[in-house]
Amino acid sequence: MPAHLIEFFSGWEKHNSLLVHAIKPLDAAQLSWKAAPEQWDVRMLANHIVGARSWWFNGHMGEGGDGLALLMDFDERADAEKRDAAEICAALNDSWNVLDACLRKWTEADLKESFQRPSPNREGERPSRTRQYIVWHVAEHDVHHGGEISLILGMHGLEGLNL
Repeated sequence: MPAHLIEFFSGWEKHNSLLVHAIKPLDAAQLSWKAAPEQWDVRMLANHIVGARSWWFNGHMGEGGDGLALLMDFDERADAEKRDAAEICAALNDSWNVLDACLRKWTEADLKESFQRPSPNREGERPSRTRQYIVWHVAEHDVHHGGEISLILGMHGLEGLNL
Protein backbone atom coordinates (compact mmCIF):
# COMPACT_ATOMS: atom_id res chain seq x y z
CA MET A 1 0.00 0.00 0.00
CA PRO A 2 1.51 3.38 -0.99
CA ALA A 3 2.31 5.91 1.70
CA HIS A 4 0.22 9.06 1.81
CA LEU A 5 1.92 12.45 1.83
CA ILE A 6 0.71 13.24 5.35
CA GLU A 7 3.26 10.69 6.57
CA PHE A 8 6.06 12.85 5.14
CA PHE A 9 4.53 16.18 6.18
CA SER A 10 3.27 15.21 9.65
CA GLY A 11 5.01 18.19 11.29
CA TRP A 12 3.04 20.65 9.18
CA GLU A 13 -0.11 20.05 11.21
CA LYS A 14 1.80 20.81 14.41
CA HIS A 15 3.20 23.97 12.83
CA ASN A 16 -0.33 25.16 12.00
CA SER A 17 -1.45 24.42 15.58
CA LEU A 18 1.50 26.35 17.00
CA LEU A 19 0.71 29.26 14.69
CA VAL A 20 -2.93 29.32 15.79
CA HIS A 21 -1.91 29.01 19.46
CA ALA A 22 0.45 31.99 19.12
CA ILE A 23 -2.05 34.22 17.29
CA LYS A 24 -5.24 33.35 19.16
CA PRO A 25 -4.61 35.50 22.28
CA LEU A 26 -3.39 38.57 20.39
CA ASP A 27 -5.35 41.81 20.51
CA ALA A 28 -5.57 44.36 17.69
CA ALA A 29 -2.45 46.25 18.76
CA GLN A 30 -0.40 43.05 19.02
CA LEU A 31 -1.57 41.90 15.59
CA SER A 32 -0.16 45.20 14.27
CA TRP A 33 3.36 44.54 15.56
CA LYS A 34 6.12 44.52 12.94
CA ALA A 35 9.79 43.60 12.90
CA ALA A 36 10.55 46.90 11.15
CA PRO A 37 8.42 49.79 9.84
CA GLU A 38 8.62 48.67 6.20
CA GLN A 39 7.76 45.03 7.01
CA TRP A 40 4.38 43.31 7.22
CA ASP A 41 2.71 43.06 10.60
CA VAL A 42 1.65 39.82 12.32
CA ARG A 43 -1.89 40.17 10.95
CA MET A 44 -0.76 40.52 7.33
CA LEU A 45 1.73 37.66 7.61
CA ALA A 46 -0.98 35.33 8.94
CA ASN A 47 -3.50 36.54 6.34
CA HIS A 48 -0.89 35.91 3.65
CA ILE A 49 -0.32 32.34 4.82
CA VAL A 50 -4.05 31.68 4.38
CA GLY A 51 -4.22 33.40 0.99
CA ALA A 52 -1.20 31.53 -0.36
CA ARG A 53 -2.55 28.16 0.76
CA SER A 54 -5.76 28.87 -1.11
CA TRP A 55 -4.08 30.34 -4.19
CA TRP A 56 -1.90 27.28 -4.68
CA PHE A 57 -4.21 24.47 -3.55
CA ASN A 58 -7.47 25.84 -4.93
CA GLY A 59 -6.34 28.19 -7.69
CA HIS A 60 -3.77 25.83 -9.17
CA MET A 61 -5.02 22.38 -8.23
CA GLY A 62 -8.77 22.93 -7.75
CA GLU A 63 -8.82 21.55 -4.20
CA GLY A 64 -11.08 22.67 -1.38
CA GLY A 65 -14.08 23.82 -3.40
CA ASP A 66 -15.81 27.13 -2.80
CA GLY A 67 -14.80 27.24 0.87
CA LEU A 68 -11.10 27.43 0.09
CA ALA A 69 -11.69 29.60 -2.97
CA LEU A 70 -13.22 32.26 -0.70
CA LEU A 71 -9.88 32.55 1.08
CA MET A 72 -7.80 33.13 -2.05
CA ASP A 73 -7.66 36.90 -1.56
CA PHE A 74 -7.66 36.75 2.26
CA ASP A 75 -4.55 38.94 2.38
CA GLU A 76 -5.75 41.42 -0.26
CA ARG A 77 -9.27 42.36 0.83
CA ALA A 78 -10.02 45.75 2.32
CA ASP A 79 -10.94 44.16 5.67
CA ALA A 80 -7.59 42.30 5.92
CA GLU A 81 -6.03 45.13 7.92
CA LYS A 82 -8.80 45.03 10.54
CA ARG A 83 -9.24 41.27 10.91
CA ASP A 84 -9.13 40.00 14.50
CA ALA A 85 -7.27 36.97 15.85
CA ALA A 86 -10.39 34.77 15.98
CA GLU A 87 -11.13 35.27 12.28
CA ILE A 88 -7.50 34.72 11.32
CA CYS A 89 -7.27 31.54 13.39
CA ALA A 90 -10.51 30.21 11.89
CA ALA A 91 -9.12 30.79 8.39
CA LEU A 92 -5.81 29.15 9.30
CA ASN A 93 -7.69 26.11 10.58
CA ASP A 94 -10.15 26.01 7.66
CA SER A 95 -7.36 26.22 5.11
CA TRP A 96 -5.27 23.67 7.01
CA ASN A 97 -8.20 21.22 7.04
CA VAL A 98 -8.22 21.24 3.22
CA LEU A 99 -4.44 20.81 3.02
CA ASP A 100 -4.61 17.99 5.56
CA ALA A 101 -7.34 16.18 3.60
CA CYS A 102 -5.27 16.47 0.42
CA LEU A 103 -2.11 15.19 2.10
CA ARG A 104 -4.09 12.24 3.47
CA LYS A 105 -5.41 11.23 0.03
CA TRP A 106 -2.39 11.89 -2.18
CA THR A 107 0.43 9.38 -2.57
CA GLU A 108 3.92 9.65 -4.00
CA ALA A 109 2.54 8.82 -7.44
CA ASP A 110 0.30 11.90 -7.28
CA LEU A 111 3.32 14.20 -6.91
CA LYS A 112 4.10 14.04 -10.62
CA GLU A 113 0.82 15.59 -11.77
CA SER A 114 1.35 19.02 -13.27
CA PHE A 115 -0.86 22.12 -13.08
CA GLN A 116 -0.73 25.27 -15.17
CA ARG A 117 -0.82 28.63 -13.45
CA PRO A 118 -4.43 29.89 -13.57
CA SER A 119 -3.51 33.41 -14.69
CA PRO A 120 -0.46 34.96 -16.34
CA ASN A 121 2.41 36.11 -14.14
CA ARG A 122 4.14 39.50 -14.53
CA GLU A 123 5.98 38.20 -17.58
CA GLY A 124 2.70 37.12 -19.19
CA GLU A 125 3.53 33.44 -18.77
CA ARG A 126 1.48 30.62 -17.30
CA PRO A 127 4.10 28.10 -16.17
CA SER A 128 3.22 24.61 -15.06
CA ARG A 129 4.19 23.26 -11.65
CA THR A 130 4.06 19.73 -10.34
CA ARG A 131 2.07 18.83 -7.27
CA GLN A 132 5.42 18.04 -5.62
CA TYR A 133 6.59 21.61 -6.24
CA ILE A 134 3.31 23.12 -5.00
CA VAL A 135 3.13 21.08 -1.78
CA TRP A 136 6.75 21.80 -0.87
CA HIS A 137 6.44 25.47 -1.83
CA VAL A 138 3.37 26.00 0.36
CA ALA A 139 4.98 24.12 3.27
CA GLU A 140 8.16 26.20 3.10
CA HIS A 141 6.05 29.36 2.71
CA ASP A 142 4.11 28.51 5.89
CA VAL A 143 7.33 27.87 7.82
CA HIS A 144 9.01 31.03 6.50
CA HIS A 145 6.19 33.40 7.43
CA GLY A 146 5.43 31.50 10.64
CA GLY A 147 9.05 32.14 11.60
CA GLU A 148 8.59 35.84 10.95
CA ILE A 149 5.53 35.87 13.20
CA SER A 150 7.47 34.01 15.90
CA LEU A 151 10.34 36.50 15.67
CA ILE A 152 8.02 39.50 15.94
CA LEU A 153 6.25 38.07 18.99
CA GLY A 154 9.61 37.30 20.62
CA MET A 155 10.84 40.84 19.93
CA HIS A 156 7.89 42.08 21.97
CA GLY A 157 8.37 39.68 24.86
CA LEU A 158 5.73 37.12 23.96
CA GLU A 159 6.31 33.47 23.27
CA GLY A 160 6.40 32.71 19.58
CA LEU A 161 5.93 29.33 17.99
CA ASN A 162 7.25 26.92 20.58
CA LEU A 163 8.99 24.50 18.26
